[in-house]
Formats: sequence, C-alpha cells, structure tokens
Amino acid sequence: MARIPYADSERPEIRGLADRIRAERGDLLHLYRMLLHSPTVAEGWLGYMTMVRQRCELPGDVRELVIMLVAHLNGAPYEAEQHAPIARKEGVSDAKLDVLPQWRGSDLFTPRERAVLAYTESMTRDIHVPDDVFAAVRDAFDARGVVELTATIAAYNMVSRFLEALRIHSHDVF
Repeated sequence: MARIPYADSERPEIRGLADRIRAERGDLLHLYRMLLHSPTVAEGWLGYMTMVRQRCELPGDVRELVIMLVAHLNGAPYEAEQHAPIARKEGVSDAKLDVLPQWRGSDLFTPRERAVLAYTESMTRDIHVPDDVFAAVRDAFDARGVVELTATIAAYNMVSRFLEALRIHSHDVF
C-alpha cells in the first residue's frame, strides 16, 4: 500500500486536471492519483512526460526498452506493469522483454539496442557515463536522438524513484 493516501480526484480544485489526465492518458493511473496532491507538480509532470512519450522522435521500441530496463534496474514493478503492454505494441518481443534483465548475455539485441541498454544501465546505476558507452550511443543517433534518449532515461528514472519512494503499486486500492 502507498505510504500516503491517494488524492481524491473529485475534489473541486483538482477535478478539471484529473479529467484532463483521464482524457490524455485514458485513465487516472495510480501515479497521477498520487501526483494530484500537488496540482502544480501533476500538471508539469503530465506535460513533460507527454512530451517524452508522445512528441519525441525517438522510436517507440527504443523508448520502451529504456523504460523497461529502468524499471528493472530500479526495482519498480508498477512501471514495468504499465509499460510491458506498450512495449509489445511498439514491437518489442516477449523474448526480448524476458531476457532484458540479463541483456548482456543475450544475442537478441541489435548493436544499436545494446548501445541504448548500456547507456541506460550506466545512467541509471552510475550516473556518470563512460566515454566508450557514450560513443556507441553517439554513433547510433544524431544529436537530437542523443538528447531525446538521455531525457527519456532521466525521466523514467524520475518516475521509478517517485513510485518506489511512495510505494505506489498497481494492486493498491483507493
């Protein structure tokens, strides 16, 4: 169970924002129910994460591999549960999802995917990215792609840290 109660999305001062989140996301997920304790944070989060997920040119399969690896590395099951269906829809195979935690030992990933996964792992675990890891990403993407990849990794590290600090899980009831 979450460490603090989820916000009541029917409170008059947040109902409009909650409705907007439902319209944009299709539902009011646990994450946003918690964020609604601070409408300012919820609105900024919605805008930024919409940009990362829907307005960047980073390919969807790359984005979802990043999100799924971040979720694994940070022990964030809610994040993984929410994104596994999206990853499949974006073309990430079940086989890749199954071996993602041990991606280094698998031959399922392309050189570009391996560069992305190494970069994701380095940014998530170590923060400071070694030059050789960065060079592989730089060879695989143009400047815009590098920025969007980096922003996606950083954004989903933020998500998983928020989820886990507050213990937000899909089995929670409101």
